[in-house]
Parts: sequence; structure tokens; C-alpha cells
Amino acid sequence: MVNKKWPKHTILAIAIITTWLKTYIVYQIGFSITIDNVRQEAILFLSPLSLLLFLYGLSLFFQKQKNKNQYLLVMALVTSIILYGNVAFYRFFSDFITLPVLFQTDNFGDLGSSAAASVYTTDILYFSDFILLLTAVKLLQIKEENKESRKRHRKAYFVLSGAILFLNLGLAEAERPQLLTRSFDREMLVKNLGMYNYHLYDIYVQSKSQAQRAFADGSELTDVHSYVRANQVEPSEEMLGIAEGKNLIVVTLESMQTFTLNQEMNGQTITPFLNSLTEDEDTVYFPNFYHQTGLGKTSDSEFLLENSLYPLSGGAVFFTHGGNTYNSMAEKLGNQGYATNVQHANNKSFWNRDMMYESLGIDEFLDIQSYNVEEGQAVNWGMKDIPFFEQSVAHMAEMPQPFYSRLITLTNHHPFTLDEEDQLINEFDSNSGTLNRFFQTTRYLDEAVKELFDDLKEQGLYENSIIVMYGDHYGISENHNDAMAQYLGKEITPYESAQLQRVPFFVHIPGSGQGHVNDKISGQVDLRPTILNLMGVESDTDMQFGSDLFSEEHEEFTIFRDGRYVTDDYVFAGNTCYENGTGAEISQEYCAPFSERALAELNYSERVINGDLLRFYDEETGHLLDTEQ
Repeated sequence: MVNKKWPKHTILAIAIITTWLKTYIVYQIGFSITIDNVRQEAILFLSPLSLLLFLYGLSLFFQKQKNKNQYLLVMALVTSIILYGNVAFYRFFSDFITLPVLFQTDNFGDLGSSAAASVYTTDILYFSDFILLLTAVKLLQIKEENKESRKRHRKAYFVLSGAILFLNLGLAEAERPQLLTRSFDREMLVKNLGMYNYHLYDIYVQSKSQAQRAFADGSELTDVHSYVRANQVEPSEEMLGIAEGKNLIVVTLESMQTFTLNQEMNGQTITPFLNSLTEDEDTVYFPNFYHQTGLGKTSDSEFLLENSLYPLSGGAVFFTHGGNTYNSMAEKLGNQGYATNVQHANNKSFWNRDMMYESLGIDEFLDIQSYNVEEGQAVNWGMKDIPFFEQSVAHMAEMPQPFYSRLITLTNHHPFTLDEEDQLINEFDSNSGTLNRFFQTTRYLDEAVKELFDDLKEQGLYENSIIVMYGDHYGISENHNDAMAQYLGKEITPYESAQLQRVPFFVHIPGSGQGHVNDKISGQVDLRPTILNLMGVESDTDMQFGSDLFSEEHEEFTIFRDGRYVTDDYVFAGNTCYENGTGAEISQEYCAPFSERALAELNYSERVINGDLLRFYDEETGHLLDTEQ
């Protein structure tokens, strides 16, 4: 048996079949890909094969079997790395890797425990095809092939490869028309094109975006400008300028989600202080406020806050377009005499903040070097929130007034670990350690916010400040739906998953007496216009997609970065239209008009960023600049 000569293409067949089947199995166990019908399952099964046939088939151009084997082993290793990289990334972000993410190497060293929590010893099985192929190469002896036979077989092979590719694309287009116009919906692309084809398409999309800036001109802003103006609203007369001249303190509540507010976990209150603010006479609370971030997570929430533009569909704007021209809220307030800064106890280069903040016109960045981290004060990605707030307020006491200071918290971050002395409530009891610990770090963050308010009062800053707090993104991804179902006592459908994207938003104006619950459906893109109107700073000529949440004209239509959206009547999620409130599935015709508009608005914003189009726009007059100038 050892001396048996195996058919000439045995090694190639083993390589293709093992990688194909492994990829399909990984689709099932490594990702949460929604399959609605038999055709979608067939496409998912077929999709890896189309590109694998081509990539592995290039080995047919090698004459020596040794060279063929070496090439196939390299390809098997490369495809395994790509697939496993996406699995590990998906465990944390519930998304697939894009090209810009691969170049965010400055962040990798800071991922620390978050990355380690996403790697298991059993992950060696994701390289099983490579191991099997290596074994076959070592053990099997292959028959030689003559030159004429090699040419004939090669031609037939690539005809078959092309046919399967076109079959895949045809089925995908039939299942999801205009699929390639939805580059923001990565699950849809992977489901229909396959992991490997998706990455090729991603390279094309990213290359195209880089070319857009080089060839862009001001005329491309014309229809974007018209769209923004058509959807502009008049600010609330009652709230306009109510905080004029006051210090602005904006707090990013790391990973906090609304489902924890005014709720208990096993009889223990999760957020007692924030609960009290929902009924405070000086606080406006928005329970139907959604995050709209993409792969940039916290940095995307910062981008939304400062610019009222949507983040990119792939990668983080802070990395890919850090040198663009923007008209940020910080720059706007700086022109009104405000000292502007960001305080964040992490490395200044993380998310490319040191570069991006310059483009946003932020005067100063107080990073980890501005803090004294004593023993027992470090956790996860940086400094614990309570000492961070204490030192940040001390910094504020030395700032010229009025100031705009943005504080970014850290403790409530994946993997949600906390020292025993900081654990103010017990863990939850689900099968997800991530969710179990999340309640503890959320409770700690709530306590830290309480301390922040006390520190501001002690330093004499409280009365002359407006305090805005918002959640930056989800903390619990869809990978923990079973545990979430246990806590909430209901199945996590795509509708419920969309509802879980709500994050807290508070506007606290001491002494205003304007406290109430504003239940309008809204999102982070609305932060900038809302805050600027409160500060009495006009923004009606600005290129922004959000609107003042206190305006009676505010439209309840919030678009997620992945294409989902919520209106007062409907929720579109999982490519299904739901009735908002009941969660009942309804006809797509109800959602169709909003779907078209959501896609258009996301594309407009993407065009502004990729083309760096704000360099052709005068925010003071609201007019396009002369491109030739």
C-alpha cells in the first residue's frame, strides 16, 4: 500500500475538498449567519468552492509534483489563517475583517486580555485541512503526468472553475439583487459570495475608496448638499441656547446598553445612580437612542458625535481618513472661544487618536501620560473609571472657561474583568462569562458616574456646566444571544437584537428644571446638532445628517451602520420588516421606502468621507467652494 501510485491530481483534490468542507463547517459553527431557505444554504455551501478551485488550480502550472505540493500547502495555510482570523475577530466584534482593520496594527498591542479571551486551544482544528494535506504530501506517491495531458486537463479544469464561479454569482444575485452595492452588509456578502471572494471584493472596495479622493471635486457634493438641506429641521425654541456659555462635559459610557437601566439582575439594582437621573428635574433622558457605530466602535461613536456623519462601512475612519477636512463640534465650539480637549487614560496612538484629534481641531489630548496610575488603579485597557474621573475633574479645575472636555471611560470594556473590591453586585448565572461579568462592570461604571457628579460639585464646576453622557456601542454581542435570552426571558430575534442596540443618552443641565423623558427614536448622528443648539451655536449651514432631538420636526428614523434601521412604526433587521412595538413580521412593502432612503443616506455619507469632500465646502456660508480655487 505504501508503494501504491495515486492518481496524478489526488493531492489537489484533497486540498480542495478538505478546505471546502472545513470552510462550510466553520460557517456553521464559527459565525452566526442567518439562513432563511434552502437556496441560501446551497449558496453558502457552494460559495467557498468557486475561488478555491481557481487558487488551488494554479498548482497545475507547476511541472514538478514537489513544487505543486509546496504551493498547495502554502495556499492551505493562507486560507486557514484568513478563515481563523475572521473567526477570532467575529468572537469579539460580531463582524468580519476588512482590509483597513488589518492595517490597524497600532491597536493590536493594546488589545491584551480582550484578544486573549477570544482564542481557545481547540482552535488548532481550524487548521485541520492544512494538517491533513501535509500528511497526504508526506505519505502518498503520485503518478507522473505527460505534457499534453497536463494542458488538456488544465483547460477543462479552469472552464469548470469559471462555470462554478458564475453559477455562484448568478445564484447570489437572484437571491439578493444589487448585492455588490451593499458593501456595508458584510454578513450578506460572506453568505452569498463566500469568505474568500468577500475579501477580494473588499480589496476592490477599499482601493476604489482611495481613488475616490484623488479624483474628487466639489460637484460631487451637490446632491449630498441638496439631500441634507431637504431634511433639515428647525431647532427647538424652548431649548435653543439654554446652556449658552456653560462648560460642556461629554462622557462616553463605555459599552453601556440601555437594557441595564431601571432593571435588576437577580434582585440587585444594576444602575442606581443613572436610574435616579431618568427622573431628575434637570436631566433629559432618551430611552430610544441607538448607537450607529461600525468596526471603529468607540472611535466611530466619537466620529458621529463630532461630525454628524456616519462612520465607514469597512474599517475605522480614525485610521483610514484621519487626514481629511472636517468641521467638528470641537472646532465649532473652539471658534466660539471654548478651550477643547479629550481626556482618556489610554495610549494616545490607540485608534490613531493623536492624529485624528488634530484633524478635528481639538486643542489638547490628555492621554495616559497625564494621569498618575497608582497601584490597584489599572484594569483591562487602562485606568479604572473612579480615579480617572477624579483626576479628570482636577484637570478641568485648571482649564480656562468655558471649556469643552470629553471624557472616555474604560472599565466597562470586554472582557469585563474587575478586581474583587470593585465588585458591587454579584455575577449573573448564565452560560456566558462575558454577560455574567458585564453586569458587574456596568454597576461599577454607574458608581463612577455618581462620583463624577460629586467631584464636579466639590471643584465648583457643576453649576456652570452641562453634562452629556452617551453609550458608545454595544457591550454584549449577538454571540451571547442564548445568555441574553435567559436574562430577558425571551428569544433574541433579529427584531430584539435591533432593540438591544439602544444605548443610554442623558443631557443634564443643573438648575434648568427641564428634566423629562424624551422617547423619540434617535441615534448618535443626532448628538452634534442637538448639543450645538443647546449651546446656542448655529449649525444650520453645516453638512450634518442628524437633527435636533428637541425639535418638533425631528423625524423618528434611525439608521444603523450595517443597514438596519428603526422608525416609530417599523424595524428593519435580518432583511425582515417588523412592526415596532409588537415585533411581528410584516410585509416588506412597509419598509421598502425607508430601505431605499437608508441606503442612499449611508452612501452619501460614505462619499463625503472617501472623497474628502468637505474640503470643497464652506460651513460658514453653506455654499460649495470653487473647485479651481
